[in-house]
Amino acid sequence: MTPTATLVRVQLNPLNRAVQRDLRDATQMHRTLMRLVPDNLGASPRRITSLLYRIDETEHASTLLVQATVPLATDRLPQGYGHAQAKDLSPMFSVLRKDMQVRYRITVNPAKRQRLTLEEKGRRGQIIPLSGQAADDWWTRKALDAGLQLISALPTPQQPAKPQRRSPQPSTMRHSLIRYDGTATVTDPTALTTALLEGIGRGKSYGAGLLSLAPAGTG
Repeated sequence: MTPTATLVRVQLNPLNRAVQRDLRDATQMHRTLMRLVPDNLGASPRRITSLLYRIDETEHASTLLVQATVPLATDRLPQGYGHAQAKDLSPMFSVLRKDMQVRYRITVNPAKRQRLTLEEKGRRGQIIPLSGQAADDWWTRKALDAGLQLISALPTPQQPAKPQRRSPQPSTMRHSLIRYDGTATVTDPTALTTALLEGIGRGKSYGAGLLSLAPAGTG
């Protein structure tokens, strides 16, 4: 059975106050987007609906991509937030096949948990952001686990996600973001479908993990 998912593309209105607020505050962006899923889903509605999002920035515009395994109620966006278009992703899942070459884009939060000494046994190590070659290696491993053998990977550091809340550690350290663009070969369509639906890595509530694909050679 072919999985179902919906992708909504929102051309954000830069003059809208709610847009300005959400782009400054990742927690507020998360709250805005969770209004688009059905009510009364329990304690973990993002996980239940597999809601993922990414903000693609250009010199002249900001585009918000929102994906979920349920229909998204775009009429619940704040008034004047932007122009929204929905797309059914089922056809994409149906054509994935081994050895297919694709173009991809993803924003990720490369990180690892710090190893503790024997004296610190029983505690959880701090999550440390990765950058440079360590981040590239992280993405290469994660992509392979997700059924993609990378051919190319262009990293572009993004503005860190900034949840406006008190924390013992700077939020920019916990939610550093890097966008990767490139091409890859599909090695495991089943694993890739799971990664497309569930996202990759940490920080899914803060704009990380949404993988976009297109056949290689398309415009």
